[in-house]
Amino acid sequence: MQLPTARSLLAQVSVALVCLAIALCLALSAAQAQEGASITFDHFATSFPLTGQHASVPCQSCHVGGLFDTTPTECSACHNGSLAPGKSRGHLATTNACETCHVTSLFSNAHMDHDQTVGTCASCHNGQVAIGKPAGHIKTSSDCAECHNTLSYVSGTFDHSAVTGTCVTCHDGKSATGKSAKHIPVGNVCEDCHTTATWANARFDHGGVSSACAMCHDGKTATGKSAKHIPVGNVCEDCHTTTTWANARFDHGGVSSACAVCHDGKTATGKSAKHIPASNVCEDCHTTTAWANARFDHSAVTGTCVSCHNGKTATGKPTTHIPTSNVCEDCHVTQSWQNVRFDHAAVTGTCVSCHDGKKATGKPSTHIPTSNVCEDCHVTQSWQNVRFDHSAVTGTCATCHDGRKATGKPANHIQTTAGCDACHRTTAWLPASFDHANVTGSCVSCHNGGSATGKPATHPQTTNACEACHRTTGWGSTRVDHSEVQAGGCVSCHDGGIAEGKPRDHPRTSNVCDDCHSTRSWDR
Repeated sequence: MQLPTARSLLAQVSVALVCLAIALCLALSAAQAQEGASITFDHFATSFPLTGQHASVPCQSCHVGGLFDTTPTECSACHNGSLAPGKSRGHLATTNACETCHVTSLFSNAHMDHDQTVGTCASCHNGQVAIGKPAGHIKTSSDCAECHNTLSYVSGTFDHSAVTGTCVTCHDGKSATGKSAKHIPVGNVCEDCHTTATWANARFDHGGVSSACAMCHDGKTATGKSAKHIPVGNVCEDCHTTTTWANARFDHGGVSSACAVCHDGKTATGKSAKHIPASNVCEDCHTTTAWANARFDHSAVTGTCVSCHNGKTATGKPTTHIPTSNVCEDCHVTQSWQNVRFDHAAVTGTCVSCHDGKKATGKPSTHIPTSNVCEDCHVTQSWQNVRFDHSAVTGTCATCHDGRKATGKPANHIQTTAGCDACHRTTAWLPASFDHANVTGSCVSCHNGGSATGKPATHPQTTNACEACHRTTGWGSTRVDHSEVQAGGCVSCHDGGIAEGKPRDHPRTSNVCDDCHSTRSWDR
């Protein structure tokens, strides 16, 4: 049997003393509280000294039920969420014991030991549980641990394979080495030419070069213009492309001297045997952009138009051409074939043989309906100035005199349903024969002193309309209705001027007419 050592005996005695002291404290706590007395206990004498936040915790929080020698000393035994707050939901995933990282003085200030951490770095370093990837971090899908280590976060191994985004997002001369000052001037992004495997051996792409070819193709940096090159002031890119140097598009813009210097049938294609006989030089008619589409200069051509414009050498007279004995140049000019000066003198036949709406402009749809032929009214010298003959016009006056084809009825015309020809004549529009039978409206609508003669100043004062007393067949013969005569007395009309007045043999009296006479019968 192994005997206990002095040290273990001392520890057992210490625990026993502690238990005894705590028991006395708990047993006498009520009496001591009443008497104001207190018992102090030096927990540092035990194997679990009370430090930091533990110093202010009541004894019974840990020594539950008055038990002392069985009280656990591991943090997790109390900090289990029942006796004391335990590990939070957002706590790092780790197998470490609490005391490995935390201290009793301040729970939040913990020293971190990554060795016992489980899961990926990003499961904690997500910007919430722990510091995450900063905003300026290289764009990558790699986990933290693929480049960083727990000993030094800054010094990490770099793997381009998981990087997202373009090279220049990092290689900008700040985050990482950027384009050097001696780099070829180019608008390409890095990855167009370079690879992450080797920066030096680059594949070249002309597509992003931002300078002229000659800056590199000068015979030193790269192959330049050969000694046999066509003498020209063009820059390389005017004719050549970066995809193939040999197949060049030719630009005449930088060539000096006349076309025939090269286009002589030897150096380049010359004038063909079928070419129009002309003394012009090539550039008088042809352009360097399109040889076939030539602008023609008639000034150097000899002979009449028809010598070329015969339908074979050049376009001739079309089948729809106006029948005429004129030669081309009588009407056409070399500057513009379409703009012709027309001479009717050589034309045979009537106007309508050409002016049928096909060969030449015909009668418009708005033309006055007539059986006249064109030349009855129009002359060849001026189509607009016409002599008009009503004798061949069909239809009523209003078919033309509608205010559009010809002058129509004016706004102040007498209101009537009669057609124009009921009153007017084609030989003379005025004067017109007037027929009241077709007039609409009252007399005063015309007889208002404006359109026609109105009521004279000497007219009896009355509210009667004209037609109440007058007739259209005879204006002077009137029937008077005295009931509509306005106030003023008989003598206001019967004064011998407006109407018959008092005769000479009338008895002398101061009576007014209506004292003795009535409007129904003058004698009574």
